[in-house]
Amino acid sequence: MEKKFNLKNILTSIAIGIYFGVILTESQAVSWYRIQEMFYFKSFHMFGLLGSAIATGAISLWIIKKLKIKSINHNPIEVKDKPFQWKANFGGGVLFGLGWGLTGACSAPLFISIGLDWKIGLILLVGALIGTYLYALLKDKIPH
Repeated sequence: MEKKFNLKNILTSIAIGIYFGVILTESQAVSWYRIQEMFYFKSFHMFGLLGSAIATGAISLWIIKKLKIKSINHNPIEVKDKPFQWKANFGGGVLFGLGWGLTGACSAPLFISIGLDWKIGLILLVGALIGTYLYALLKDKIPH
């Protein structure tokens, strides 16, 4: 599979990213208050948002498989099965949830907070990069 990077693909990706950022901002997915409400089970807002995202993803994936839709580079889209590893999934979920609960940001809202000129976004980005670097250093020592 040859990877092509051309201006049209880059601009399309940027436009989709901006659109996604606007949707997340307008749906209040970047609101620390909404995230706090979810973790305290005080509001259905974020559960509904996440549930609708999961449903949209599942339906979209089903359509891609059924219609054999190709990528932007006209390559077949392959979805490979991944084995369920309960220790890794549980540990990763706990770490992600703790980070999300403490900071009020996961990867997409992290970049949105930077775009909104929230100073905390830069601190969170540095933390995410350090965490990614530490994972790369330690991944061979983590039991599979």
